[in-house]
Amino acid sequence: MKITHNFLNFSSNKKTILTIGTFDGVHIGHQKIIEQLLNASKKKKETSVLLTFFPHPRMVLQKDSNIKLINTIEEKSKLLEKLGLNELIIHPFNRDFSRLTAFEFVRDILVNKLNISKLIIGYDHHFGKNREGNFEQLKEYGEMFGFEVEEIPAQNLNDIAVSSTKIRRALEEGLIEKANNYLGYNFMLSGEVVKGNNLGTKIGFPTANISIKEDYKLIPKTGVYAVKSTIDSITYYGMMNIGNRPTIEGKHQTIEVNFFEVDINLYNRTIEIELLSFLRDEQKFESIDNLKNQIQKDKVSIKKIIADRFL
Repeated sequence: MKITHNFLNFSSNKKTILTIGTFDGVHIGHQKIIEQLLNASKKKKETSVLLTFFPHPRMVLQKDSNIKLINTIEEKSKLLEKLGLNELIIHPFNRDFSRLTAFEFVRDILVNKLNISKLIIGYDHHFGKNREGNFEQLKEYGEMFGFEVEEIPAQNLNDIAVSSTKIRRALEEGLIEKANNYLGYNFMLSGEVVKGNNLGTKIGFPTANISIKEDYKLIPKTGVYAVKSTIDSITYYGMMNIGNRPTIEGKHQTIEVNFFEVDINLYNRTIEIELLSFLRDEQKFESIDNLKNQIQKDKVSIKKIIADRFL
């Protein structure tokens, strides 16, 4: 998959089949759109292109928005590549861009620059200044400029429409398995392993401390999770704590992973942690010994969860 930053840098000798959107989460509804996109591009022997935006439009247009995203740009790119997309365009979203009318967006970008022959969009897609453009307008512009338009109906899971907003809410509530069902894959945290205070090692549970550089990345509810990670083509299972470590009067949030029965040096490496299930809320213990005893119980519980549900 080729990645182009800014549609002004895009060029293609072939006509393109295009879809547009933020695609945060690349969830099962998004995957349905991309499946249609790929099928159409193969049938017409044209290039499949996804046009997305960064920062997220709400970060630019709603200054008081504290929206956190399910995927970093890098995570999203990897997910899209796995699906078989030909081209990904990541266009910088700013206020000037947001002022383009729906007509200008279609004429100047989709037709003149991206050379589309077909546009595939999700249910209830809006675009252009003040979100004035809709499916009916797109069909009119399609007739005007000679491209097809196809709308994909809402993808449902157990009769509940899937959306990035619902997935974010599930993650914030610790409903990891629900979020993973909506996503169609395991929610992930990607970051560099950095030095901690070595408390885990001192009490017999050495941890990899994950530093996530993207401040817009959604961090799920604080607490203890069952997790897995693939490192050097080997899958490791373990438990992860997200929180402020109240037992030792921690001052900031940390993400610490203890891999079971494994001793590997991960310092300064970037790893990806997949979240499998939420076990319990973070809590403050009266002593380090009490904390240690609870972690041992957590380990037993999480091993059982993993053996029963994920192996």
